[in-house]
Amino acid sequence: MESRPRLKLEPTSTDKILEISGWIILVMLWILTITFYSWLPEIIPTHFSAAGKANSYGTKMTIWFLPPIATLVFIGLTVLNNYPHMFNYPINITSENAYRQYGNATRMIRSLKLIIVFVFSLVVILIYHSAQSGSAKMSTWFLFLIMGLLFTSMTYFIIKAIKEK
Repeated sequence: MESRPRLKLEPTSTDKILEISGWIILVMLWILTITFYSWLPEIIPTHFSAAGKANSYGTKMTIWFLPPIATLVFIGLTVLNNYPHMFNYPINITSENAYRQYGNATRMIRSLKLIIVFVFSLVVILIYHSAQSGSAKMSTWFLFLIMGLLFTSMTYFIIKAIKEK
């Protein structure tokens, strides 16, 4: 790997909003899980096919896997975001473009963190709704929402990185 400048980036107001929003949604994920747990039946859907039908079931204890996984991913990406010089970039990083490229890349990570905790929160809500309604079905819009949010966000930041050489 070529030698890249190591810069201390000051977060912009947008970065702060993304970061705070992510933490708020992460806390809400834990609150939702704690709140919904006592209302869940003993057996809940734990996996849904692409068509939205439940194809795996487990005890309601399995819902406790979601908040720790989301928290670990969120904190892992938070730590990773302190090392933008180690990221992969679609262009060569120079001392002239490093600040812009690092800022763009760290904002992408913050956006992805926000999307990830949002999706985990939606999963908890949808599992609760599915278990309560007895339908064991999740709308197919959910899969399109997840893919759309992730790919739109990443595409935007990659295009921005290429344009801001």
